[in-house]
Amino acid sequence: MGAPGRRTRGAGLDGADAAPYPGGMNDKIASEVDGFDRLRAFLRRLYYGRTRSALRFQISVLAVDLAIIAFFVASPVLRDRPSFLWVDYGIAALLAADVAARGLASTSLVGWARRPTVWVDIFILVTLLFPLWLANLGFLRILRLWSLSRSGFIWQPLERRGRGEWREVLEDIVNLVTFLLVTTGFVYTFFFRSGSGIEGYVDAFYFTVATVTTTGFGDIVLPGIWGKLTSIVIMIVGISLFVKLAQALVRQHKVLFPCPRCALQRHDPDAVHCKACGYLLKIPDDGE
Repeated sequence: MGAPGRRTRGAGLDGADAAPYPGGMNDKIASEVDGFDRLRAFLRRLYYGRTRSALRFQISVLAVDLAIIAFFVASPVLRDRPSFLWVDYGIAALLAADVAARGLASTSLVGWARRPTVWVDIFILVTLLFPLWLANLGFLRILRLWSLSRSGFIWQPLERRGRGEWREVLEDIVNLVTFLLVTTGFVYTFFFRSGSGIEGYVDAFYFTVATVTTTGFGDIVLPGIWGKLTSIVIMIVGISLFVKLAQALVRQHKVLFPCPRCALQRHDPDAVHCKACGYLLKIPDDGE
C-alpha cells in the first residue's frame, strides 16, 4: 500500500490535486487569471463588438488615429517647434496603449504578434520614443495609415452598413495615398529640408505627384545620382499602384469569402461552387 494523501506541487489550481500553497494562494492566482480573461473579453467587445457603446468607442479610436496621422504628415514641418516633443511623447503613450489593448483583445497573442501591421506599429512607437535619434525616419510614421487599413479596423463601419464591396477600392486608394505621403516625407527629409520649411514640403509633394503620374514638368528635379535613382523607384512603384487602383475600379465586383478547402478569397456574388476546387460554398447574402 502506497503512502496516503501525498499531493504534488505541479497539480492544478483547484480540486483535490491542488498544490498546497499557503494562505489561500491558489484562490488568489485563480482570481488573477479570471480577472485577466475578463479584461481581454472586455477589450474584445470594445474593439470588435457591435453594441452602441462599442461602436462609439470604435469611432472615437478611429477619429484619434486620423488626427495622429495628420500630425505625422505635418511632422517634418513641425519638428523644430518647442512643443513638438510634448505632442510626440503624448502620441507615443496613446499608441502604446492602443497596441497593448489590441493585443489583449486578440484571440491569440502569438498570432497577433506575428502580423506585419503589429511590427509596423511597434517601429512607429520606437520612432516616437526616440525622436531625436530617429529624426530622419520620422516620415515612416505615416505607415500607420497602411497599418490601420490592413488591420481591417478602419473598414468595420463600412462593412456594417453593407458597403463591403467598396473595401478593395478604398484599400487601394489608401495604399496610394500612403505611398505619396511616405515618399514626400522621404524626399523632403533627404533633399529639401535644409532651411525650407513649409515651402520645401510643398515642393517635395509637388515633385512626388509629378513623378508618380509621369508628368515630369522638369521645374523641380532631385540632384545627383541618388536623386535620379529615387525618381526611378517613385515612378515604377507609383505606376504600379495606379494600375492596381484602376483594376479595382473596373473589375467585376466579387465577394470576399475564403474557400474552406483551397482558400480562394474572391468569388462571384451568386457563386454556388468554388471555381478553383468545386467546393460547395455557403456565401451569406441579404436575401435580395
